[in-house]
Amino acid sequence: MKTISILGATGSVGTQALTVIANNPDHFRLGSISIGTNTARLEEILEIFTPALVSVGNDADRSRLAAKYPHIEFTFGPGGLLEVARDDSDLLLTAIMGSVGLEPTLAAIESGKDIALANKETLVAAGEIVMAKAKEKNVSIIPVDSEHSAIFQCLRGENRSEMKRIILTASGGSFRDLSRSELSDVTLERALDHPNWSMGRKITIDSATMMNKGLEVIEAKWLFDAEVDQISTILHRESTIHSMVEFVDNSIMAQMGTPDMKTVIQFAFSHPERLPTNQQLDLDALSQLNFRPMDLERFRMLALAYDAIRTGGTMPAVMNAANEYAVNRFLNGELSFLEIEEIVESRMQSHDPVKNPDLDTILYYDRLYKSDMR
Repeated sequence: MKTISILGATGSVGTQALTVIANNPDHFRLGSISIGTNTARLEEILEIFTPALVSVGNDADRSRLAAKYPHIEFTFGPGGLLEVARDDSDLLLTAIMGSVGLEPTLAAIESGKDIALANKETLVAAGEIVMAKAKEKNVSIIPVDSEHSAIFQCLRGENRSEMKRIILTASGGSFRDLSRSELSDVTLERALDHPNWSMGRKITIDSATMMNKGLEVIEAKWLFDAEVDQISTILHRESTIHSMVEFVDNSIMAQMGTPDMKTVIQFAFSHPERLPTNQQLDLDALSQLNFRPMDLERFRMLALAYDAIRTGGTMPAVMNAANEYAVNRFLNGELSFLEIEEIVESRMQSHDPVKNPDLDTILYYDRLYKSDMR
């Protein structure tokens, strides 16, 4: 029996994680959780689960909920995230979106807790710091997204020195069949209509711009101790092969499955064991698997991510912060789709990167570059 705590319990990944826990009562139980402001969804969760500690976004919600649920401890704000991260659970799922997940993840690692990582920004902004701390504390970081879970599974039991190349597959997002000239007038509604996956709003926009794949490239570098030139990307419309590893003898190992996050989440929770699931891939129904090269001119955000990780230092954190800022404005109807990448590129060009930054430096530039900077 593993006790699982969740940062971001009302988001897309957090909600699916709760389903996994509910479907496997003999294997998992819920420890502590955090949410933002979706208290209506939280109250639905509390009809099913009784977490030991709940962190909410503000003190007013904390006070109201504490009075309604006196048998549960409530906390709030950034301090509350740290309290959840430091609880006595076996594993922490970091499903909270954005760089706000960085400090709680480090706090959980410091406490010796294994991490199921669904927060890309943690490794994008501070991968070297996070992985070094995980090694120091002998903590496992198990990826919770389809691509990195696929790589993780392909490398289980393999000699890492024999890895030649990581191949991250990409569906292409909502606008994979559009030329750059056709992107100028796309709407928010169309951007949120992903062809394969059910995800949160921010991740869906990142998928449409291909920044999501750029974040995954940076994340893969740190997760698998890879050089940037060992990480390639390829378009794969069906999202059936979740990613691949090529070895030095040119053999390629691929992990296949249905495009369903619950399978990935369950694997992260049960690792190193596997549990049965009903999300079965119907091989008889597969008519073809399509691949085509990634065009970095068409998908400019992916090129920016490669630039950021090659530059190193604070540049990946700045790129990520600028993207969070721009995507938020797009979701609020304040920018056009192509203006997202214009803002990210402009802010990257304005930044003089700091080499070998400490955590405080990374957090400073994160706050700066996701602000209006006026």
